[in-house]
Amino acid sequence: MQRILATDLDGTLIPLDGHSQNRADLSKLSTLIESSGCTLVFVTGRHLASVEDVRVQEELPCPHWIICDVGTSIYHLNDSGVPELVSQYAEHLAALCSSMSREHLVDILAEVAGLRMQESEKQGPFKLSYYIEQSLLQNAEQHILSLLQRHEAPYSLICSVDPFNGDGLVDLLPQGVSKDFALAWWTEHVNANRESILFAGDSGNDFAPLTAGYRGILVANSPPDLADRILSVHQDRNWSGRLYRATQQATSGVLEGCRHFGLFEPH
Repeated sequence: MQRILATDLDGTLIPLDGHSQNRADLSKLSTLIESSGCTLVFVTGRHLASVEDVRVQEELPCPHWIICDVGTSIYHLNDSGVPELVSQYAEHLAALCSSMSREHLVDILAEVAGLRMQESEKQGPFKLSYYIEQSLLQNAEQHILSLLQRHEAPYSLICSVDPFNGDGLVDLLPQGVSKDFALAWWTEHVNANRESILFAGDSGNDFAPLTAGYRGILVANSPPDLADRILSVHQDRNWSGRLYRATQQATSGVLEGCRHFGLFEPH
């Protein structure tokens, strides 16, 4: 059976600042991933250059695949460890939003109070990203959703909060695209067994993959309301044993969850 660990980075795989146990457990996790032959997939809101930087800074294990930009780009690492864009996925997304240009979407959102365009390196062909004060996030979310509906825009909205500075984050993606959408596409692309995938996350943009039927790890530093929402979905769908709520934070919680599901045990 395949072994696949798909994991968010910030607040999940990446050690928290000053957390010595996280740092020690990252080393253990890296060794177990390599020795078990586990396929490692990063699933992150970061853009590729940021992923590459943090891999070096935090001494993360080398992934085999990177799903980044909140599910709007997929890269495969070649034999030299260099990320190569999966062009088939980009073509798939282009078809989804062909009826409305990115520029038109920007014009539509101009009336939403408080939105501030994120830096150019955080944008992408299929990702339009803004900052907003956290106190304004809920109202802005409702306003944006109404605009998307009114203009029949082929885009969907993902809102989250930056775990480091508390900024509200607003991402517009092609309709239906999310971390889970990209992970599901990747699963078919590599002919992986969904039952072999273990997903680890901590924040709002991990909600979709944590409620998609994969086995999941929710680390202890995740917001309590997120845990409640995820558990509610699992209960409604009569899923049992597919979600593990780790007692430890971030990296240590990922390792704890992997051990709970026996990811690295001999077959």
